[in-house]
Amino acid sequence: MAQTEPPRCRRVGILGYGRLGQFLAGQLLARGPPLGLALAFVWARDGGRLEGLPPPLRLPDLRLLPQTEVDLVVEVAHPCVAREHGEDILAHADFMALKVTMTKAPQSFRLEGRLREQLAVAGGGRTVLYEGPLRPLCPLAPNNVNTMAAAAVAAPRLGFDGVRACLVADPSVPDWHIVEVEVTGVGDGGRALSVTSTRRNPVARGAVTGDATRDAFWSSLMACHGHGGCVQLC
Repeated sequence: MAQTEPPRCRRVGILGYGRLGQFLAGQLLARGPPLGLALAFVWARDGGRLEGLPPPLRLPDLRLLPQTEVDLVVEVAHPCVAREHGEDILAHADFMALKVTMTKAPQSFRLEGRLREQLAVAGGGRTVLYEGPLRPLCPLAPNNVNTMAAAAVAAPRLGFDGVRACLVADPSVPDWHIVEVEVTGVGDGGRALSVTSTRRNPVARGAVTGDATRDAFWSSLMACHGHGGCVQLC
């Protein structure tokens, strides 16, 4: 009787080797094989950060990605990586992007342009850095608006112009990231159903990524079985 070959592990590539990238790479190496997952490669904009990895797992150039036989690519680097390389990656693998944003202590923000200047001169108390339509905020806080952007994609009738964003720097929460989502229905006479959800994610002081985010991302990775070349929001 012929023996059937064991199913092939899904090969996962990681773009970015910061706190979250290191966690996912470690999980794939330690726990991946029994779950049908294998680490294909890790790429980082600063290749020197990969020195601790075996050479076969280091991808020096994203142009070499087609040679890796990767099935799933996880971006945990910077939004510019998805913008510049996402289309090419989707030609060879499923692409899963990380979407998280929250109210943070000032030192946990990664801001651009006028928001960076505004944060630098903010006082010692709670400061609303931005409040308004989401679209103008995205290029000013690309590492801090991911949850908002995911909501805009998930609600196409609102989109990036209809979803409103509020970004707050609060030094009284140095080790928490707080996300509050409010959904309001169409009302009559100023009265409408409103549902508010609040999430508090513990975090190391000054870190951009919350502790629970790592495990949530690992769970999403395990659940992703291929989606026909589309982007998965998690």
